[in-house]
Amino acid sequence: MFSYTLREICAAVGGTLLQDRDGVLTAVTTDSRKVGPGQLFIPLAGERFDGHDYLEPALAGGASACFTARDVERMLPGKGYIRVEDTMAALKALATWHREQCHIPFVQVTGSTGKTTTKEMIAAVLSRRYRTHKTHANLNNQIGTPLTLLEISRSDQAAVIETGMDHFGEIRYMGEMVQPDFAVITNVGDAHVENLGNTRLGVLQAKCEIFENLRPGGVAVLNGDDELLRGITLQNNEIIRCGLGENCTVRVTEVEELGIEGLRCTVVTPRRAYRVRVTTPGGYMIYPAAMSVAIGERLGLTAEEIAAGIADYRPVGSRMNVIRVGDDRLIIDDCYNANPQSMSEALRLLAATDCRHRLAVLGDMKELGELSDEAHRSVGALTAELGIETVIAIGDKAKYLTEKNPAVRWFATVDEAMDTVRCAFTAGTAALVKASHSMQFEKITEELEKQ
Repeated sequence: MFSYTLREICAAVGGTLLQDRDGVLTAVTTDSRKVGPGQLFIPLAGERFDGHDYLEPALAGGASACFTARDVERMLPGKGYIRVEDTMAALKALATWHREQCHIPFVQVTGSTGKTTTKEMIAAVLSRRYRTHKTHANLNNQIGTPLTLLEISRSDQAAVIETGMDHFGEIRYMGEMVQPDFAVITNVGDAHVENLGNTRLGVLQAKCEIFENLRPGGVAVLNGDDELLRGITLQNNEIIRCGLGENCTVRVTEVEELGIEGLRCTVVTPRRAYRVRVTTPGGYMIYPAAMSVAIGERLGLTAEEIAAGIADYRPVGSRMNVIRVGDDRLIIDDCYNANPQSMSEALRLLAATDCRHRLAVLGDMKELGELSDEAHRSVGALTAELGIETVIAIGDKAKYLTEKNPAVRWFATVDEAMDTVRCAFTAGTAALVKASHSMQFEKITEELEKQ
């Protein structure tokens, strides 16, 4: 965050200054447990909590000032207080105002799958030339996005902001703060479809909210092979389509898949061709690579800088993270999230490994609504089609895998399945661990790493 006085912050959010303090504020937090000097504490209210209950402890614990939507009976000496109507709205207003002070290129990334991968790769490329700020971890929601924006400093030269959603209006809400120069949509899949009319058209509609705040002269960067995204047209902004198809402005050719070791490909733009190496496995990695090339080229990076940035990319968290353990075993840790498209990609990668045995530990794919049962049956059918020797399914929805592949072994919970998973992870085995995040499959990965 830039250095602001309390009066500047008060004016930015349209608040009322109840008590001023000397000096500037340099950071914002919504967590009363993580406060320190120079911080502005913003108490947010949820269904089961209200941060106002921790207002005084946060200030006494080190925060220098606060927003409040409640009356304050006693104000601590030396602390600043700003009265606002709604603290969540004030957080958004502050982030929006701060972003407007930042005269640097902003990239906003959304999509059904691959958001974090694409964000990380674009940031890795831009970082070869520019000091690049990016969304950390999974702080891509209506609270994490403004906090991410408020961390941008005067020394930053570019920003890559990931925005997720599971309801209409959320991408618009975050886009009003980000105001991107580049609007990226990785794809349109079935993730969160139950909240969006149970159709991909609803998902498309929600994702396309990103264009509403695309700056004049800004560029939309889209997956050109996605059937639904092909129909997108914009009157006032350029579209760059990335992919394998002839309709793509930035086209991927000469793809050489290297299995677990990643892939090589050539990315051809209207200006030149780039030969790049991606060290993370999965055929879909051509899309973040192509999008990174497109944006890097537009922002003036050299071919060498772009290729080096793509090679620098490493997966974050449990996203196609390949872990090698003893006795020629490996774990494909992809348990951060799951939907039909990413499940299919991961299973095909597992089937292509050169290990002697293949083990798939699969769990529920959440928020698929009316598509859920059939989607899980299709995963079961795919495991049989690919000839994966051992399949262990865990969870209520994962039970449907057994209908299309009777060889699947099903368990209700992770704890019930653990002994069977351990026994199946023998020498020479490649194990895929994949489910929606709420299934807590990281426990399985941790256990297999010990083994």
